[in-house]
Amino acid sequence: MKTVDLKISGMEGAGAAQALIVALSAIPGVAKADVSLMKKRARITYDPAKTDVAAFRAAILRAGYTAS
Repeated sequence: MKTVDLKISGMEGAGAAQALIVALSAIPGVAKADVSLMKKRARITYDPAKTDVAAFRAAILRAGYTAS
């Protein structure tokens, strides 16, 4: 397992954080997704054999936010 932190831009409100948790957790290979509204950060633990950071960025973009 690997863990990555991504900075999230455009996120406002607790609903946004929860929506990102749901979106990221739905990606096959993601073991855990935590999103901090205060820190504007997503921390994702995943199996690199099943997914990658590009998939996380795409899911965040589909949710209406950007990640770096």
